[in-house]
Amino acid sequence: MAQGREREENITGAGSASLSVRWVQGFPKQTVHFINNNTICYSSGNFIVFINIETKKETVLQCMNGIVGVMATNTPCEVVAFSDRKLKPLIYIYSFPGLTRKAKLKGDVLLDYTLLSFSYCGTYLASYSSLPEFELALWNWESGVILCKKSQPGVDVSQMTFNPMNWHQLCLSSPSSVTVWTIERSNQKHYLKAKSVKLPMEDGSVFNERDVIFPDSLPKDLIYGPVLPLTAIAGLVGEEADTFRDGFVYSFIIKDSNYKVEDFLQVEEPVEHLMFSPSYKMLLIQTDKGSVYIYTFGEEPILDKVLEACDGKFQAVDFIAPTNEYCMTLTYSGEICVWCLEDGVCVSRIYLNTPTTVLACSPSSLSAAVGTVGGSVHFLDILNVESPEAIHEAFLSEYSVQHLLYDQRGMYLLAGTAEGYVFVLNANPSSLFDVLGFVEVGKGILQISTVSPLEIDIVEVMVLSPLPETGRSRLEIFVLPKILPQVSASFVNERGRMKDELIHKFLYETEHPLSSAVLDFQSNRIYGLCSEVPYICSYLLPQKEHSGICILTPHQKVQNKQYGPGVISLSLHGLWLITGAQCGTLCIRDIHTLETFARCRSHSHQGHGIQSVRISMDGQNILVNGRDDGTLVCLRWRRLGGHLASEIFYYNQQFCTFLSNTMEEENSYLSRSKSLDSKAQSAHTINENKNLSIDTSEEDLVQDDNTKKIPWMQQKSQEAISREIKLFSKKRNEIKTGIKALAKTVLTMMEENETVDYIAKLEDQEFSLDLEELERRQNESEKEVAKIRNDVEMHNLAKRYLAELIKEECWNSMAVKGRALKGFHIPYVVENFPMKERTDEELKEVNRILHQRKIETECFKLRKEIIEVQSAFILGRKHHEEDDEEEEEDTALRNSNLPNYLFGSLSTDFGVKTSLLSSQLELHTREEKINQIILLKDIIYKVKIVFNNEFDAAYKQKEFEIARVKERNVRIQEIILDLELGESIWQPEFDDSEKPERTLVVENNEISVQKHVKPWQKAKIELLDTHKMEQWHQSQASDTRNRALMDMMGGVLEVRKEDILRMVIPQPAFMAKPDALWTEEERKQFKDYEKKVKDLNEEKDKYRKSLDAELKKLQNSIQESTQNFDEQLKKLFERRVKAEMVVNQEELKINNLVFSLLLDEELSSRETFLNNYLARKEEEKNQTSEAIRKAREDLDVYKENYDNLLAEDKVLDRSFKKEFSELPSHQVDALYKLFKRRPRIPKLKTHSDMTSNVPFGERPGSGKLNQENFAQLMKAMDEMDNINFMPEGLDPLIWDHFCMTRRVKVENEQKVKRKAAGLMEMAAFLRRRVDEDEKVQQEIERVSNELMILQEEKVKFQLNLTIQILLKQGQVELENFQLLTEYSDAILINRNIIEDLNSVIRTQGQKKVASMMVSKDIHKGIFQIEWEHKKMEMEMEDLNQKAWDIQMLFFSRERQKYLNEPNYETLIAIQIGIMEQTIAALDKTYKKNVENCKKLLKKLGKFSNQKDVANYTLSCNLREELVAVSERKDICNAMGSKLTCEKIAEERYENLMLQQKLTNISKEQANQISILQAEVERLRMKTFPALLPV
Repeated sequence: MAQGREREENITGAGSASLSVRWVQGFPKQTVHFINNNTICYSSGNFIVFINIETKKETVLQCMNGIVGVMATNTPCEVVAFSDRKLKPLIYIYSFPGLTRKAKLKGDVLLDYTLLSFSYCGTYLASYSSLPEFELALWNWESGVILCKKSQPGVDVSQMTFNPMNWHQLCLSSPSSVTVWTIERSNQKHYLKAKSVKLPMEDGSVFNERDVIFPDSLPKDLIYGPVLPLTAIAGLVGEEADTFRDGFVYSFIIKDSNYKVEDFLQVEEPVEHLMFSPSYKMLLIQTDKGSVYIYTFGEEPILDKVLEACDGKFQAVDFIAPTNEYCMTLTYSGEICVWCLEDGVCVSRIYLNTPTTVLACSPSSLSAAVGTVGGSVHFLDILNVESPEAIHEAFLSEYSVQHLLYDQRGMYLLAGTAEGYVFVLNANPSSLFDVLGFVEVGKGILQISTVSPLEIDIVEVMVLSPLPETGRSRLEIFVLPKILPQVSASFVNERGRMKDELIHKFLYETEHPLSSAVLDFQSNRIYGLCSEVPYICSYLLPQKEHSGICILTPHQKVQNKQYGPGVISLSLHGLWLITGAQCGTLCIRDIHTLETFARCRSHSHQGHGIQSVRISMDGQNILVNGRDDGTLVCLRWRRLGGHLASEIFYYNQQFCTFLSNTMEEENSYLSRSKSLDSKAQSAHTINENKNLSIDTSEEDLVQDDNTKKIPWMQQKSQEAISREIKLFSKKRNEIKTGIKALAKTVLTMMEENETVDYIAKLEDQEFSLDLEELERRQNESEKEVAKIRNDVEMHNLAKRYLAELIKEECWNSMAVKGRALKGFHIPYVVENFPMKERTDEELKEVNRILHQRKIETECFKLRKEIIEVQSAFILGRKHHEEDDEEEEEDTALRNSNLPNYLFGSLSTDFGVKTSLLSSQLELHTREEKINQIILLKDIIYKVKIVFNNEFDAAYKQKEFEIARVKERNVRIQEIILDLELGESIWQPEFDDSEKPERTLVVENNEISVQKHVKPWQKAKIELLDTHKMEQWHQSQASDTRNRALMDMMGGVLEVRKEDILRMVIPQPAFMAKPDALWTEEERKQFKDYEKKVKDLNEEKDKYRKSLDAELKKLQNSIQESTQNFDEQLKKLFERRVKAEMVVNQEELKINNLVFSLLLDEELSSRETFLNNYLARKEEEKNQTSEAIRKAREDLDVYKENYDNLLAEDKVLDRSFKKEFSELPSHQVDALYKLFKRRPRIPKLKTHSDMTSNVPFGERPGSGKLNQENFAQLMKAMDEMDNINFMPEGLDPLIWDHFCMTRRVKVENEQKVKRKAAGLMEMAAFLRRRVDEDEKVQQEIERVSNELMILQEEKVKFQLNLTIQILLKQGQVELENFQLLTEYSDAILINRNIIEDLNSVIRTQGQKKVASMMVSKDIHKGIFQIEWEHKKMEMEMEDLNQKAWDIQMLFFSRERQKYLNEPNYETLIAIQIGIMEQTIAALDKTYKKNVENCKKLLKKLGKFSNQKDVANYTLSCNLREELVAVSERKDICNAMGSKLTCEKIAEERYENLMLQQKLTNISKEQANQISILQAEVERLRMKTFPALLPV
């Protein structure tokens, strides 16, 4: 296989040995790429694999810094780019097929590149990095420089690709967005500009996205304020604010804007990626497993499988001995592949369809063993590598098989399980892979190593296991003799475990924990790879036998440059020590010196290094399997020393000769046998017809299960149990019969025991024969009871804890417990308000706000008084009196009993002070609203307290009434008993809702389960009962007085009135005789008896009537008192309804205020967002302005260079005839025609011209195409310079000079063309920047407008308050067409005001009628008064004339002053003095101003002289410059061309003149603006109100 040069340099060895990569097997985890039309490539571990589609030949390229990161290919240039995965990663670019490095790109990325992409036809490479930069960079990979880059913090990009039609466009997609980046170029500078693409929703519909910044489509709400976008509601103020499935490939037929979907191909696996070949004749189909298919359009078969991936990463690998031509791999799902070592081609596959763990190939036969997770070992026949076959399965145990190892001679197969069992199996197929036994070792086996030299008839086995509790490792060594298959029955016990004394098992421990260890072939030394320290240690085994555990100390310790845990193994001849570690480096050492003579880095630490290493028997090939990178690397010797090669070659020949007979026998057996599995089943079948006389429970242990396989280990246990049962069956039957008879006797004794007396009765436990078993069962039952009791206690504890939490939250934390109050005779239920105690912070906050409101109220009163005083001082007395009257009226209205409908609640009815509450019309600021909410909560709390106090009073009243009813019921009960009425007594009681604390107490009558009483508690209770009974008997025996009183007088000393109804007069004894036999005396006694009976009956009747009256009185009293309480309860119920109404009203106020606060916060968030957005746009505006400035400067410089180059080109054209002026005119004309002639260049055919299938080709105007055109032009110029085209009679030297001049002219023309193209590109770049600047400016204006609208809405919201008004309930009937829905011009007026106004109108009407009657009478006297009125008018005219004459008398001010001023002369003297002082001051000021003007005049004269000298100097210089200018004009006129510098000078002069003109205009406008501003200020001050001082 072809290898890269740098890979060859990387795979080097020490001394005279070195390794090289033969082939690599791995499957793509990333996208597969085309490198050309016939080759694909993909990354696998540390390598990039190239596969020729036609020949299936593979080539590998190794990354020298570890695992390959991301890769990309460029098919026109046939290069591949990939990154490594290390700190500060690099990007390497290699050419194909030479695999030489073209470039090495080093950027500023810290961790990793995630995407790479080449432009289709240019020399550009795009890269994208992940954390922490998230940087998109554009490279010129040929020169190795970054052209431009852009950072996108937090954006993870999943795909990146260039536009094949335009390399200036780059598309980046993420799971949530698609962004198209435009690469803009100005001269040599590159810029990246992004544009997001709106994607449809998940169902395919297009989402009509409302603009978040300018939500014009949001509805308007006139009641609840402005409706804001979701960003404002969420409080965001920053910047936050095609498919393949089921293995089908679909074809999209696109025409214009329509498309049609058709089923195209069906693949066996789900499709993950599609790619066309560069020629667009093939379609690459990549599945999710990693398989690659090629679909060729128009060919059969249409689908070719290029790469068939394995089902997961490789679990294990091994060589097929002894030919070493093939190897096998195993995956977790049970897929086994056979690979050819020559070229790494998969020869065959077999699927076990079960989770597998490990693989081993037998050195003594063409068979292999596979371990599974279920504990089975599957054996494979690999005689024919093209069709391997599973021939046998050994089910060892239920534990997973973690290790499989054949000894060197292939006699035994060792299988290690997860639970520390090592099973020994016969490795020969002729023995049907018989299981010989197992050895029990430590759990978590790390490695099994064997030593089986050719000259010894034993196999030594060493097992390595960890001891995490001590930080050491355990080594267990035992010996398996060659004759073990013949004497296996004597080496194992009945359950299959090998006897330690027969296999010579010894235990060792090492000081350091080892990750891997092997035993050398002399069996006297152990080599171990330390897992925590970087050392390889060798340990000497003691010569003498020992018992117990022997601690081994390192005999030799060599530092290992490999890091991390690894594996260690020996070659076949035992002289090479092979180590592989987590770092991914493979080292081969000499076993004696432990020095490394070969080293290779086949994997990397990013893939967790090497999992396993296998070396072939001849030592020429090494298989290295990665742990997590899914790569299998086959190494071979590129250089190996003579003695190293000869040693292993000689031993391999000797070993093959030794095993040749065994190999032939076992392989012939495999070829003859068709189904070993059936024979193995017949050899191990258990006789199911055996009928053993055993107990049913024991029969189940040995009964075969035909539906489920039994592990060998369990099967041996069952066989041992069966043999024991068969051996002792008779004895067991005898014992069973005896036990049954004994049990029958004991049952008879127990029945007799039940019939005897209590004293002679035995307890049940005394009949137990097996006291130990009884005690054991009792202990078990006690443990079970304790466990159940513990579970119940924990359950009860959890319930109690939950109950305590609920009680603490709902009961203990309540300052006022919730309870109800019911009526006696009415179904009214009144509940109080449960209340928690307010915290100190709440009380402190309430007090602070109350104090603040008091201060504000006092300040308001003082300000009002000050304003009233000022207004009284300014206004007249009349206005002051009117204000006083209005104030009195306002005060009267405020203090009136009319309902305050603007207050919005009835809290004043509960005596709660509301004077400190702010008016609903004055709540504008956020702080005022928060304070109002706290005050409203305080009012709610006080209202609840007021009602709870009333509730408590009523509750106490009910308690008193119930107590009084109980007292009266005692007397009623006595009366009912005396009267023997048999009526029931009504006894009111509190309900559970009235006494809720009773719910928390569990009464004994509520417990339905019998209480568990412990024996000692039961004995204590019985003892207490016996003691109480004895005390009662003693008290009864000593109480003779009471018994005598009960016998003689009924227990009382005197007769009470209540006993009269029970009194009976005894009949005389003679009444038993007939009346005829009575004597006189007896008759008298009978009359006395009748009289006494009559008197007693009369007394009884009187007493009954009195008791009956008392009973009715008591009952009426109870009825009256309870009814009175019910009336009070009705009032309390109404009070409760009103209190709840007040609470709801205040809570509604609070909700309105909270809503206004929330809306205010949303408005603030929206305003902050717009301000931040405006700031970002202004910053963007600054950036665009700066970009325009730089672009214009660059464009001016570039244009100047272009103009110079164009002028030089024109000079060359014009100066042609001057250079050849010595030649004749006809030759000059001929040469000029040749000078103007240009060669015709044939148009290059692009890919689109050559192949119709390729839609993309070389883009005209690209740098590569310009270079090719220029090269063709120079080639054509070489042909035109041929002497055959020279005119006749021309000197060859002149022809050469002409050719050189023409070539210079052509090169200059090409430069002009390139400059013109660059100039157009820069002008287009400038236009785009100007357009962007205009868009940003429009965005800024739009945001500013939106911000102004929002501020207006905010002010409107703060002024347009929501108030709560109390209205009386009424009914208004209107027709449907009269129902109004808009009340914008309505005024809310109280009904009482309208009623009062109507009454006032009626009263005034009546007064008007009365006044009209009075005016009618008075109108008669008007005529009598008119003549008096005329007389008075005439007198008034006379008096006015007199007053006018007096006023017209002349009287000057001086005369008035002279008459009024007492010291008139003194006043005149003072005024004269003041005037003299004023004249002197004015004279002094005038002289000072004259001196200043003289000094200024001198300075101006000196400055004028200086200017004259400077003007003279400038005039001299001007003459010289005019001479120079005239000379240059003559030169230019002689040359016949006008210099560019003159044009530039004229343009600059015009620009200067224009600038001066604009400056003058701006000055004039500035003067006009200043004049207008002054006029505006004057007018504003003129209209500004003046505040007069008080």
